[in-house]
Amino acid sequence: MWRALPRLKRRRCVLTSKGPCVHSSSGSPSVGYDGLYPGHIPTTAVQKALLAVGSGVAALRDPYRHDMVAVLGETTGRQALLRLRDRMRNDPEGSAVLTERPRIRLCTLHLAKMAALPDGSFGREYLRFLEENDVTPDSRAAVKFVDDEELAFVMQRYREVHDLLHTLLGLPTTMLGEVAVKWFEAAQTGLPMCALGAVLGPLRLNASRLQALLTSLGPWALQSGRRSRCVLSLFYERRWEQNIDELRRELNIPPPPSPR
Repeated sequence: MWRALPRLKRRRCVLTSKGPCVHSSSGSPSVGYDGLYPGHIPTTAVQKALLAVGSGVAALRDPYRHDMVAVLGETTGRQALLRLRDRMRNDPEGSAVLTERPRIRLCTLHLAKMAALPDGSFGREYLRFLEENDVTPDSRAAVKFVDDEELAFVMQRYREVHDLLHTLLGLPTTMLGEVAVKWFEAAQTGLPMCALGAVLGPLRLNASRLQALLTSLGPWALQSGRRSRCVLSLFYERRWEQNIDELRRELNIPPPPSPR
């Protein structure tokens, strides 16, 4: 069996030993639940503005502060989330995602079944990505500051499909790969935090990688993000067996330029 399975299984056991897998839009229940969704923290417009400024400054100083990037996204993304929600509602598959509220976590993945899929299938390539880059879908932060239960799910879904986008776009978790994915996400979602990441990310690249981004990979990512189907509208959990190249064609995502 594929070598990623034992390590991912161990992570899954650690997670499920603490309780059942939660399918709500924002992760595990927490104290202070006010009725919108578990973990929600109600804030006023002024508080959101202060959180946006503070998290934005922190994210500028350290782009690896994923907690601050998450807060920035939640406090500045309402209009973009509304547009994404409407796109999902107007897509039959996206509407099903909104209705059923699936979660992409280790406890919802059938790892053994996915590991047995043939090379080139979406599920097998996604597991390969997780193993090769030593990442897990459980690392995505729970939504807290979005004052709408449905929009909170849209934001959570955006976070949880990030690694699936890496797989679909054929991009590693290197700095260049992350910046290219952010360019795609900025064009696709319109989320302000994605636009900020797309602008600031290139500042961390060396000269050769910056040239690759500006001359080939970046334009491809922007064009693909603008032209492709809404990536949040896919019920990925029902497409693990689909050939990844076929899925890319369905989404209107062309192969990335090479060499990268």
